[in-house]
Amino acid sequence: MKHSHKRLIILLVVVLPILSLLSGCSVNSNNGNSLKMASMSDMPSEIQKAPATVSEAYRFAVVNPDALKNVPCYCGCGAVGHTSNYSCFVQEVKSSGDIVFDQHALGCSLCVDIAQNVMHLTQDGKTPQEIRAQINQTFSQYGPSNMVPVK
Repeated sequence: MKHSHKRLIILLVVVLPILSLLSGCSVNSNNGNSLKMASMSDMPSEIQKAPATVSEAYRFAVVNPDALKNVPCYCGCGAVGHTSNYSCFVQEVKSSGDIVFDQHALGCSLCVDIAQNVMHLTQDGKTPQEIRAQINQTFSQYGPSNMVPVK
């Protein structure tokens, strides 16, 4: 009985502090800046069935339009009329508030990667200007920007 009691004490003294440290190192750690996200239940079925990174990007776009309207996309989608990364996810918001989703990002990993980067930079507390500069630096190698240059 004494031996099992010692094991329990060792477990409590050694393992619990390690677990508490690990719980503070969450993958979604965001320095206190939590992201606003639309509910998954509000998404169309094709977005709900998409990989997590894709559905997260759509959910982020719906609630944070200005964040994605601030950055370009570099996948070549300017040719289909997209004017920002936001356009890859949302085609239109009707006056009723209903959202017409653009399905482009369901099949374009570059659009999703850009949105995911914006999400992470937002969580890190970066300003819109810093986010746009980082997106331009990281993704401009993939093609032309779909945004009209700022004069």
